[in-house]
Amino acid sequence: MGMKVLVIGSGAREHAIAATLLKGASVTEVAVAPGNPGMELDGIRTVAIDASNHAGLIRFMQVNDYDWALVGPEVPLIEGVVDDFTAAGVKAFGPTRAAARIEGSKDFAKQLMQRHDIPTAAYRTFDEYDAAAQYVSEHGAPIVVKADGLAAGKGVTVAMDVPTALDALNDVFIDRRFGRAGARVVIEDYLQGQEFSLMSFVNGTNFWPMPIAQDHKRAYDGDEGPNTGGMGAYSPVPQIDNDVVDTAIETIVRPAVEGMAAEGCPFTGILYAGLIATDDGPRVIEFNARFGDPETEAVLPLLTSDLGAAIAAILDGQQPVFAWSHDTACLSVVLAAEGYPAEPGTGSPIPAIPTDQDCHVYFAGVKAGSVAATDERLITPTGLVSSAGRVLAYSAVASTLGSAQHKAYATLDELDVTGLFYRHDIGAKALQEQPHTQP
Repeated sequence: MGMKVLVIGSGAREHAIAATLLKGASVTEVAVAPGNPGMELDGIRTVAIDASNHAGLIRFMQVNDYDWALVGPEVPLIEGVVDDFTAAGVKAFGPTRAAARIEGSKDFAKQLMQRHDIPTAAYRTFDEYDAAAQYVSEHGAPIVVKADGLAAGKGVTVAMDVPTALDALNDVFIDRRFGRAGARVVIEDYLQGQEFSLMSFVNGTNFWPMPIAQDHKRAYDGDEGPNTGGMGAYSPVPQIDNDVVDTAIETIVRPAVEGMAAEGCPFTGILYAGLIATDDGPRVIEFNARFGDPETEAVLPLLTSDLGAAIAAILDGQQPVFAWSHDTACLSVVLAAEGYPAEPGTGSPIPAIPTDQDCHVYFAGVKAGSVAATDERLITPTGLVSSAGRVLAYSAVASTLGSAQHKAYATLDELDVTGLFYRHDIGAKALQEQPHTQP
């Protein structure tokens, strides 16, 4: 009898994780809590239990005889969901509350890097406006301002001039835009180079890196517009040399993993290193304590081995097996609601998107919907409408990155995406070409 696995979360990342688990022979059933109705199109069970309802999640696992859980988003990890599962005798793949501080506090992460000589930007931490503003004014720009705690990927400002940096401090300290996350800021030196994401499966002092990916944070083509949670990603990243990745593994991932274990908060789960390839070698921009989104939707389609069997082995303290396709590439494009990230609209019908064994739709902000009865598009083939900022990710796998990009956009450009938008230049940095333009 195969394993039954619970995935905690509701977005495209969790959809990709659940679909990848189901591809392996070791897993026969996957439930996602709370999930979204788009996942059900792939035979994934959804369970109406909120990710913050730890007791409800534990009870579901016990009553339904599930083998283990995988935690997708950062908030339940930082709230200690893994600690609560462990106390109840239920297995969960993810870091403890103490280990999740590597994402939950920028200051904690920076101090960890300082103690273990992990290369990152020089920084200062401030907990009140006046001292922070004085530092910014004296230091000058470009400079990076980060809210210390969780801000859903939106608490970082790369300020190319001093007024922009002061506005960011005002958002944090005066307007309290990020609530408790903004009780403190980390101000960093600006680093120049191409960014890339290096995720690893981790168990204590052992870790298994995944292929790297590159995310696209800005809302619009040409890296214009506001920062978002991510508008698309691709893997591999050909313009980042293998020796840069090898250096990052040895100078960043290994000392972080070994350092946390040595300090009494060993990390189990997915360690995400957001890195930048500078002229002086790779440097850390941030650490996260879970799979990245949208990187997961570009990396997991390249996995050729059984994800469930590997995670089960890690949870049992055994050696996992991970195998990746090295002769294919995956490119994933996010469809978002118009107005995202500031004020995304909702209720737009989701078109039917062609899929095959190489093209996947991973749903995020969707609900079973009724479009207004006056709308001619009332009958949508999917029966879904948009319900949040990022609506879905469309991932295409092909023999080359250029082919994957062409395949993804050839499909998306044929759709009626009224009420939604997407970037047309995902992968352009790697392909060194003009942004793809819609016909």
